[in-house]
Amino acid sequence: METEKFKMSDILYGAVLPIIIGLVIVAFATVIRGFLVSNLPMESPIPHILTFGFAQMILFGVPLLLGLIWNKWAGGAAGFIMGTLYYLGMAGYSTVTYLQYGMTVNFYADASLIVYIVTGILMGYVGGALNNKSTKLKRMLGAGLTASIATGLIMFMVNIALAIEVSRNMATADPAYSFFLTMLPQVILGILIPVIAKVFTWYGLGGGHS
Repeated sequence: METEKFKMSDILYGAVLPIIIGLVIVAFATVIRGFLVSNLPMESPIPHILTFGFAQMILFGVPLLLGLIWNKWAGGAAGFIMGTLYYLGMAGYSTVTYLQYGMTVNFYADASLIVYIVTGILMGYVGGALNNKSTKLKRMLGAGLTASIATGLIMFMVNIALAIEVSRNMATADPAYSFFLTMLPQVILGILIPVIAKVFTWYGLGGGHS
């Protein structure tokens, strides 16, 4: 079978856009976070939401998108991969950060990070199963919000009850604030990703029936 001819759009979607997205992610975690932390009160949730919350939205956004426009198996598989990568990255980052302050904490055993693997799978699988390849925006929104809210509640409960002491103490110090920081990115995600998925269907990407 003859391959398609090379087009300029291949460069745009295959290289330029992924590189730009990657740079934006790095900027959020470094330059933008540093600027916000130095210019906002310590108690402000904005630096957390725009950095770790942003990373969380990407972690769950990819599986949910694939679940909605492709199928539950693709969403679940993507969730496993994304969740595992995020778990390994955050566990390593947190462990090294605490070592810098002379504290030895094994975050690889932290249930509040391990749960990202489980919730990543659930996000893609549940969203895909509930939507069942529909291209109706209302059904996509229902599936997306159900998956995102359910996984957010699971993460919050694990943070409160099962996380290692360091993480659990941070969550239980102010449960309402912890709940807000966990659920806000999830709710935004449950609305934003179905809209993006709907746009994808306009170009014939995904969707099995209307």
